[in-house]
Amino acid sequence: MPREDIAALRQHWPLMLAAMAGWGLDGFDFTLLIFLIPNLREVFNVSLPEMAFVLTATGLAKVVGTIAWGAASDKFGRKLPFIVAIIWFSCFCGLSGLAWGYVSFLIFRIFFGMGFGGEWSASAALLMETLPASARPLASGIMMAGYEVGFLLAALVFRVVFPVVGWRWMFGIGVLPSLLAIFVATHVKESPVWLAGRHRQQVVEKLKVTPAVLQGWAFMAVINFMLWSIFSLYPTFLITVRHLTPAEVFPYVATYSVASIIGKPLAGRLVQRFGERRTLVTYLLITIPATLLYVLNDSAVAMTVGAVLMGLVANSIFGITPMYLSRRFPSARRGIGVGVGYGMTALSVGAPYVIALVTPSWGLPVSMATFIVASAVLSMVIAAFNTERWIPENDD
Repeated sequence: MPREDIAALRQHWPLMLAAMAGWGLDGFDFTLLIFLIPNLREVFNVSLPEMAFVLTATGLAKVVGTIAWGAASDKFGRKLPFIVAIIWFSCFCGLSGLAWGYVSFLIFRIFFGMGFGGEWSASAALLMETLPASARPLASGIMMAGYEVGFLLAALVFRVVFPVVGWRWMFGIGVLPSLLAIFVATHVKESPVWLAGRHRQQVVEKLKVTPAVLQGWAFMAVINFMLWSIFSLYPTFLITVRHLTPAEVFPYVATYSVASIIGKPLAGRLVQRFGERRTLVTYLLITIPATLLYVLNDSAVAMTVGAVLMGLVANSIFGITPMYLSRRFPSARRGIGVGVGYGMTALSVGAPYVIALVTPSWGLPVSMATFIVASAVLSMVIAAFNTERWIPENDD
């Protein structure tokens, strides 16, 4: 890795840490729920599709939230929405633990969804605008690895805390990420690109929807459908199909998470060497056979290898997405562009609900595998198109 890239990461370590931690704590607060689905079905006396609908409703609320946060980051800067979004999703995660029934729980999760992802939109734009272009692929991968750190922490809390204090305190712990807002406020600087644009008093143009923009939005929607097919019902699959205890679930989730933490920065490095399209298509091709080991083979060895491949390859595609999406927009409209792009991922949260609906007929393993493979193929088709000539020359 070039010395200047290492120097850039060191120079901006508070932002790098904040972006990774923000996304990780965002992921922690969200993935707490997926471990609790089997338990909450009994608590609220509802079906699997009804609990899966909570995930879907959270994602639909994210559409409103991410677009609003993105517009706010264009108007007020990247830093303030970053801070407010962290506080927002943390507070509504904690309130979820106070729910007195299914409906109240659903409402709290909808409000949680409005903040979930707003943190990502603001921090991704801030990170990509602050670091030099050569360091962005690796920075993108490091930031996105934070989600699996959060997923791993959620698995650990489920393993250690849940058997002792129950589900309400699981969500209560989700308030703690709000403390990150203090670090962001005191140690992270505003985007120099946004400040330069404000000082020049630029006339803000309308967002131009080019083929590159459409490709970025479509890719975000479909690749996230694949991600949700991979992980949203994975703990439920391990508990109800493989009949594992919470203690036995943890090693598989940990394997998947650690592989992702390693894989996302690695994906960023491969993009630097081979380019976005070649890296994305190769990763998606490997995902298809990896699915067979992940959910269609019940041996411990196959399940472990499947978890490694899904983390190291399939999920590591998301290490590329902050750079892949943000560079499609000029800086003056990047906040709203990235916000809409992340809002498009809300289409993917239909995955757990659709999978739950077809599970009685197909079984959960086949249902998960079908949607993982189908979305991998469609993502590969979208990523294969060359739209470079429609990507703007940005002023950053």
